[in-house]
Amino acid sequence: MKKWIFFIAFLVFTGCTQREYTTEVLSAPNISTPTKKPYMVNGNVYHPMDSVEVGWTQQGLASWYGPNFHGKYTSNGELYNMYDFTAAHKTLPMNSIVKVTNLNNGKSVTVRINDRGPFVKGRIIDLSYAAGKQIGLDVTGTAPVRLEVIGFKGRNHVNGYMVQVGAFSKKRGAQITADNYQKLGYNTKIVYINGFYKVFITGFKTYDEAKNFMLSRGIRGFVVGE
Repeated sequence: MKKWIFFIAFLVFTGCTQREYTTEVLSAPNISTPTKKPYMVNGNVYHPMDSVEVGWTQQGLASWYGPNFHGKYTSNGELYNMYDFTAAHKTLPMNSIVKVTNLNNGKSVTVRINDRGPFVKGRIIDLSYAAGKQIGLDVTGTAPVRLEVIGFKGRNHVNGYMVQVGAFSKKRGAQITADNYQKLGYNTKIVYINGFYKVFITGFKTYDEAKNFMLSRGIRGFVVGE
């Protein structure tokens, strides 16, 4: 019996990230924000993203970190609080708001990125203790998860959400599509972005509201921040 208890404890402990590594920030004179600079960990160079679209997804293993780092500084200069709903990611912009879903049990949690890591092969996100506990990582240590960016906090704050339903090289095609959705009673708008006229259904307060609307009506598109 004692052997089994020891074995289970070992599995849970190894799920919590062990951060014995050194970080070297590489020269990047054109980037003024320290957390956006390329950095090196254990010989690997990581390039934090300047921006990311709402709806960006990633799948891989999640872990959690807690007592050994409580009260210490995170990569963006905040003090780590294991009871806050935050997380570490190697490249997502700081203050990205991410929905993390445990693929083993379907439980999800929303976290804000404020740290870098985890630097263990195969792992894509390191959750705070509170966030990890909400999706069951305090029991299993690690689990396969799906990440989905649902918004941002701070300077990149999202005020609302839209469903993109088309992108056209000519404005006429965009206008026809917008008019068709307006006839169905939806609020639409056309925005010229990167050489395309993009058509959006607008007026959603939350990411989940926009996504559920799209799925329930069989609309092929994706959710973006407004």
